[in-house]
Amino acid sequence: MSFEEAVKRMFDQLGNSKIMALASAGGNKVFVRNVSCLFYDDKIYFKTDINFRKTKQLLENPNVAMCWDGVQVEGVARNKGLVVEEEGRRFEQAYRKYLWGSYNAYSHEDTEILIEVTPQFVEIWDQDEQHRGFQTFIDFSTKQAEVVYYDK
Repeated sequence: MSFEEAVKRMFDQLGNSKIMALASAGGNKVFVRNVSCLFYDDKIYFKTDINFRKTKQLLENPNVAMCWDGVQVEGVARNKGLVVEEEGRRFEQAYRKYLWGSYNAYSHEDTEILIEVTPQFVEIWDQDEQHRGFQTFIDFSTKQAEVVYYDK
């Protein structure tokens, strides 16, 4: 499988939006919580309040891990500024469309920032048509993908 095919497969599995587990570290502790994510431009986006503990952790240490179902992502988080200041307000529009409940409950225009996660390494657990388990490894730094069957 080519790198491009693997990346497409990953984002096809994630679809337009998912609730993903986000792991971040602050000091000598690791934390995990769910975040409402959108996917575009081969990146993962979510919003958070600038005053939250997770935001302080992300600003201190931008290395994160995220997971949904069998898709595990290691990446780097970047503060893109206030959600309402994103050019074209693409995130805000998609968030309203795909995650209305969260959008309606947690939208605070003056404190909500947009976090962009750039994948560095991805591991996807999957099965083929014969129900044989395999993993797809995607290395964004080398632009390589590898499929490894769990049972040979």
